[in-house]
Amino acid sequence: MYTGTIVFDMLLPGDSQSLKDKRSYVRPIVAALRKFEVAAAEVGQLDRHGRAEIGVAVVASDTTHVSEVLDSCERMIAGRPEIELLSARRRLYGEDD
Repeated sequence: MYTGTIVFDMLLPGDSQSLKDKRSYVRPIVAALRKFEVAAAEVGQLDRHGRAEIGVAVVASDTTHVSEVLDSCERMIAGRPEIELLSARRRLYGEDD
């Protein structure tokens, strides 16, 4: 059994000044990620500079499937025109971890 995680650091649009505005961008992204059958959630607090982090986790019986799912999630996030993807930090956990 293998687990993969990825944390996306994103810059939200300049019009997202309030917490409500920021969540209006983050919630649809989290919902779209869940269509990949992953666990996805906002990580930490939305900051006042328009940055947000979303974490994703996937579990599968082989590393190839874990990598493919994480790749799909990253492509989906990177293709969202309303946000700028600043970084994507991945980790793979195997049977020995």
